[in-house]
Amino acid sequence: MIWLIFALLTGAAVMAVLAPLAMRGPAENDGAADVVFFEEQIAEIDRERAEGRLDAADAEAISEAVTRKTMRFVPVKSADQQAAAIVLKTRALLVNQRTQVINALRGHLSEFGIIADAGTTKVAGLISIVRDETDLRLPKAARLALMEVASQIEALKAQIEKLEKVIVATVKRDDDARRLVTIPGVGAITAASVRALVPDPGGFKSGRHFAAWLGLTPKPHSSGGKERLGRISKMGNPALRSLLVVGATAVLRHARGNPNASKWLTALLARRPYRIVAVALANKTARIIWALLVKGGTYQDNGASNQRATA
Repeated sequence: MIWLIFALLTGAAVMAVLAPLAMRGPAENDGAADVVFFEEQIAEIDRERAEGRLDAADAEAISEAVTRKTMRFVPVKSADQQAAAIVLKTRALLVNQRTQVINALRGHLSEFGIIADAGTTKVAGLISIVRDETDLRLPKAARLALMEVASQIEALKAQIEKLEKVIVATVKRDDDARRLVTIPGVGAITAASVRALVPDPGGFKSGRHFAAWLGLTPKPHSSGGKERLGRISKMGNPALRSLLVVGATAVLRHARGNPNASKWLTALLARRPYRIVAVALANKTARIIWALLVKGGTYQDNGASNQRATA
């Protein structure tokens, strides 16, 4: 298969030379001009080969690379992992749709001076206003349209809850997922996402490599012997990275003003901005996840309150 790809790409380079000649008429294909034209194209290919800009050179490099012992390959996901990923992606799709519909309801009601606090829990009050025909703040035509919007929100909520029950039941049956939910900031959705989207945690040499694969490590911008770290790379799966950051943010909310909170987090919050600390905690959570999946065991907070902030 590799040599077939190599042959096809090499043939593509030759066809790039012959194609202009084929497009010319019979009368134009005679004479010394054709020879000069062909020689110019061959010379261009030689220049590209010297600069390493040929597809054939890329194919040759790929053929050579796959024979190296240090090459790492992406493991194939099982049918169960693919099915679990579909459930998670469908839930995420429904959550996005619910957010869009809720924003539409809020925007329409705000035009009539009806405003509610942020959060999905406050939407029930807006829906009750829409369905209260004695409330004269809404015109009849607006109420008729917004009742359909309210029904859409409730339908999406029911569909999301149905999928979440399936996800929670799957996590309860999975030994690794049950151990992952013992980590602070990791819930059933995050644990199920890790199990579905990370087919082989042992393919990473360390937890640091796993966190880098998720895009939770800063990009280096070093020059002249000076090491400078920029923003996180945001590589890897954005959904899994987002879940880890959201979970870390929830942990930070409980840590603020809590005397029993980890001293590592407390000292870090005193020195760094809130969002940076959330990403740092998400990075640490990713490393713990890798350790539990590869080395086994359950999460234990061994002296976390006595840890010292080092970032």
